[in-house]
Formats: sequence, C-alpha cells, structure tokens
Amino acid sequence: MSARCTGDDRLRRLLIKSTAVSAAVGALCAAGLLKPTRVLATEWGRSGFAATRLPEALKAIGAAASAESGAIVIKSVEISENGALVPCEVISSIPDTQSIAVLVERNPMPLAASLSFAEGVLPRVRLQLKMAESSRIRVVVRAGDGKTYHASREVRVTLGGCGA
Repeated sequence: MSARCTGDDRLRRLLIKSTAVSAAVGALCAAGLLKPTRVLATEWGRSGFAATRLPEALKAIGAAASAESGAIVIKSVEISENGALVPCEVISSIPDTQSIAVLVERNPMPLAASLSFAEGVLPRVRLQLKMAESSRIRVVVRAGDGKTYHASREVRVTLGGCGA
C-alpha cells in the first residue's frame, strides 16, 4: 500500500510547522535573544528625512555640492490639480548609480524619498509625491565613485497636499 498525502494533510502539516516556527520566534524574542527593534531603529537617514530646509536635507544626504547632470530624467506633470498625488518618474543614465534621492524644495520636510540600488539594477523609479504647494522637484543621484549629480523640474500645484 502506498500512502498518499491529500490536500487536507498538506494543509495540516503546513499549519503545524507554521505554529511551531511562530512559537520558536516568540520564545526567542521573549528571552531577549532575537531583537528586531535593533534593526528597525537604525539611523538609516533619519536626519535627512527630519530636515526642514532644503540645504539641511542636502547636507544630511551628502549632496550639498552635487553637479547638475542631463543624464537624470524627471518625468512629471507640469500642473497637478491635487498636491496629495503628484506622479513622478526618475530615470538615471549615470553609470553605476548607487542611490536616488527625491526632494520637494518647498515641502515642510523636503526629502520625499531615498532609494538604494544594487549593482547592475536599472535605476528607474516611479513615485507618487505629496506636495504642499507649487515647487521644484530635485533629484540627487549618487554614483559608485561617490560623486553626486542632480536635476530638477518645476511642478505647479493647484491644491496643496501636505495637511491641506
């Protein structure tokens, strides 16, 4: 006779394994051996996102002296009826792009996004920005050699999105 595993048996085994793993992780957390809060509480760029002025944000992300580049393309609407949803697409043709930061100059906190890319990944991103008022979107790209480059684009907003 051969024993066949039915769908109900597989589901039961999966639930038992999941329960055992959950219990083990819970026990490790309770014992203090597994501390996920250490990972979540890292200083991953908090100063950049907490900055309330553009020069502070640029300094915090290490881009105070970036060079303007035509190799960064910012695609966005010219006029947005709703500042809460401003579509923005960024494409970098800069070789070995390591990161892209998107800043909205007149927002209460200018740094809107900071993205890191693995080697060989196409540096292209599409975002929905929140804009308090008409402003310039500034994109800063960091290359593998440590140099930073920027490009910007003006977007007019008819209805503010940050707390409006």
